Amino acid sequence: MKKEDLPNQIPVFPLSNFIIFPKASVPLNIFEPRYIDMINDSMKSNKVIGMIQPKNSLNSDNVPELHEIGCLGKITSFRETEDGRYLIELKGIIRFKNIEELNTEKKYRILNVNYENFFQDLKSEKEDLKFSDLELIFKDLKSLFKKRGFIINWKALEKQSLDETINALAMASPFSLEEKQVLLEAKNLDIRKNKIAEILSTYTFDLYDNTTIQ
Repeated sequence: MKKEDLPNQIPVFPLSNFIIFPKASVPLNIFEPRYIDMINDSMKSNKVIGMIQPKNSLNSDNVPELHEIGCLGKITSFRETEDGRYLIELKGIIRFKNIEELNTEKKYRILNVNYENFFQDLKSEKEDLKFSDLELIFKDLKSLFKKRGFIINWKALEKQSLDETINALAMASPFSLEEKQVLLEAKNLDIRKNKIAEILSTYTFDLYDNTTIQ
């Protein structure tokens, strides 16, 4: 998607503890009537929706406040099930800043957004990070995922480009809502890699069953 094609007003799916990064794809199971409506409307127009995390606080209308930064995604596959659910695949395009929420007749929420700090997300060139830089991170992540019962196909993952790998791990990681938001807001891959390392360091005691060498 080109810069000039980015919509300023987007429907959003506020999903807690769920993020999507640029260039990463995720499957979604849509069953709530308002989000069925949202997908229907999106499929008729530009096939994009925004993913953004709700905060734990409520606004004056008693609905969850939203984080400032989310990610625009494009529907790349769509299937309707026999019981009326939609199974879609969403591919991240570019992060956005939430400027204001619009008052509309729609049942779902629509934001006025700005992309200007995130145009680098549209670029295809890869940042100069080496897999060797990530060996320790991968090692600790593998331990954490295993301990939490997460199953990851690491061999397949390591065949992807570095940015896709880092973003996929950040999305799938068993980190908290706030930690995932920090990763989403990281300016570039190098910072995101360092943030993953910082977050992992807080899990280190848990990884090794709180045992320390005296």
